[in-house]
Amino acid sequence: MDVLKIIATALLVIFELFLIAVVLLQQGKSAGLSGAIGGASETFFGKNKAKSMEGKLETWTKISAAAFIVLAIVLSFFLK
Repeated sequence: MDVLKIIATALLVIFELFLIAVVLLQQGKSAGLSGAIGGASETFFGKNKAKSMEGKLETWTKISAAAFIVLAIVLSFFLK
């Protein structure tokens, strides 16, 4: 059981560092309302956002956040 704790803890740290890196690589969404009024949301990259690097980073953020939460819950059961 101790080996599983060590493996789960190591995976949790790896997902934590990966999540931090992916979030820091994303661009800020500072355009806000002025970007929508000016028509910035109707660009080619706005329509095909899932295929862009920003869309991939958002997808990886969601996946790594979900894995981080699941591992944290599993690890909390091991520590009881």
